[in-house]
Amino acid sequence: MLFAVPGAFTPTCSAKHLPGYVEHFEQFRKRGIEVLCTAVNDPFVMQAWGRSQLIPDGLHLLPDGNAELARALGLEIDASGSGMGLRSRRYALYADDAVVKALFVEEPGEFKVSAADYVLQHLPD
Repeated sequence: MLFAVPGAFTPTCSAKHLPGYVEHFEQFRKRGIEVLCTAVNDPFVMQAWGRSQLIPDGLHLLPDGNAELARALGLEIDASGSGMGLRSRRYALYADDAVVKALFVEEPGEFKVSAADYVLQHLPD
């Protein structure tokens, strides 16, 4: 499970998105699912954010500093209007053996379908 947030330390990402995956981390692990989070931030910001959020061992934060992953997936968004530049859309991607089985992409400004509890309820068997 790879989920993406527009930016570390941003309000929704820090108050809801990452904390939801921290809260439900063991449920993913019991299903044999690894959990990774990515954001268009540098490694130092991601490390500091992880520490501030008390993420469990095994939940990995992956920096996408140049938005290369976001662009490769076609999930980039231009947040220049709010001074944030190129960012990733908010999404959750479930893959098994390198095959994408489910992709939950949020509309700009929304937070529902990529939330950990929603994803757990809608994962394919």
